[in-house]
Amino acid sequence: MVPFSFAHHALVALPQGALCWPARRALLIADLHFEKASWFAAGGQMLPPYDSIATLADLTTIVDAVQPAEIWCLGDSFHDSRGSDRLPERAQAMLQALIARTRWTWITGNHDAGLSDRCGGIIADEAVIDGLVLRHEADPADPRPELSGHFHPKFRVKVRGRHVSRRCFVASPAKIILPAFGALTGGLDAGHPEIRRAIGGQAEALVPVEDRLLRFALAA
Repeated sequence: MVPFSFAHHALVALPQGALCWPARRALLIADLHFEKASWFAAGGQMLPPYDSIATLADLTTIVDAVQPAEIWCLGDSFHDSRGSDRLPERAQAMLQALIARTRWTWITGNHDAGLSDRCGGIIADEAVIDGLVLRHEADPADPRPELSGHFHPKFRVKVRGRHVSRRCFVASPAKIILPAFGALTGGLDAGHPEIRRAIGGQAEALVPVEDRLLRFALAA
């Protein structure tokens, strides 16, 4: 893990798509999309119903390693506002165990704007913490330093004739967009015009690996 500086704060981007804030002992994640499979199943598209458990298992591994004091979920934590009602018992137990270990805050997103969670934690539309705005979707009109999700950015490159993609962070001097953490989430190319519009200015894709943070400039 290699720290990098953003708005005078030292942050650490993890390969799994989470962001550490060591000074606060905070972990930030975006777009968990719990119970996406069951939402599709209700519409007749049958998917394996294990996405929430897989996502929570990955998150538990990170929490065990990092030992954060607080966790911030930057919106679309559930695929819809009733997703928490559909969580299977095993997933509920895993989530409640994580919430019991930390100060947990749900930032609401466009998918879970009416979230009423039964597992605990604080629900907020957005937050301002130590000068950083935490919200679901980047606001290009807001000049304040900001952390957000929503777009599920992925960096795509052609290597030896093959197209390879990896989840990535997209950063400008004033904004960072986190990748989707959920096990059943797609991704939008980091250079997509909608991402560029949202983040503004000079942007780059940040791809964390075990001991390095790879940076790729995104063409305007």
